[in-house]
Amino acid sequence: MPIRCVIVDDESLARERLRVLLKNHPDIVVIAEASDGASAVEVIEALKPELVFLDVQMPELDGFGVVESLSVQPLPRIIFVTAHEKFALKAFDVHAVDYLLKPFDRSRFETALQRALDSIQKAMPNPAVEAVEAVVRMRPLDRLAIKADGKVRLLRFEEIEWIEAADNYVTLHLGTDKILHRETLNRMETRVPASRFMRISRSCIINVEKIKELQPLFHGEYVVILRGGARVTLSRSYRDKLNELLGHTS
Repeated sequence: MPIRCVIVDDESLARERLRVLLKNHPDIVVIAEASDGASAVEVIEALKPELVFLDVQMPELDGFGVVESLSVQPLPRIIFVTAHEKFALKAFDVHAVDYLLKPFDRSRFETALQRALDSIQKAMPNPAVEAVEAVVRMRPLDRLAIKADGKVRLLRFEEIEWIEAADNYVTLHLGTDKILHRETLNRMETRVPASRFMRISRSCIINVEKIKELQPLFHGEYVVILRGGARVTLSRSYRDKLNELLGHTS
């Protein structure tokens, strides 16, 4: 399936140059162009492209304003295009995959494009991975299927000490090993057995069988110390979990 691309720049010559460079990539289709920020938001929201080349400096609504105005999910991969290096750090602050500093050569363009394509490819569904997950769902096991580097890793629940939120990802802590997985903590909470795992804050789920001790903090919070040495906080808003935790540590 071709990757759909939108080019946004208020200079027609800049848009034309990007079109020419993209002609060397038949797997990428330019589906629209925009010459100002407001039009860019409308086009991206309507067409939901996978990739956007986005000029930073435009009248009325600049490139950063475009990104902030988007409500489409997931967001496309953004490559910012700018004549000023000072915008580079801000580009990465809004999770752009790369930026092109005008004037850029073909080599620099190819590097930025490949970075975006790699990111898009990693997010695409993998039929083999989905097939394994389907089998696991049909036959509940004492394991959790996790996508990692295009593969499926089956983790025994007893391996997992705690799960930490990281935006739209979670980090699964397995002793000294860590796995970053694209899934929200709310979704992960539904996939692990409630008899073994407990949410103790907005950003943390613990394996109650891994609890070593509880230490009181101020304002009704507690530090939960796990057998692997990790220290996580039971927040005040989750105080109703305290009696259950005390039962597991007694």
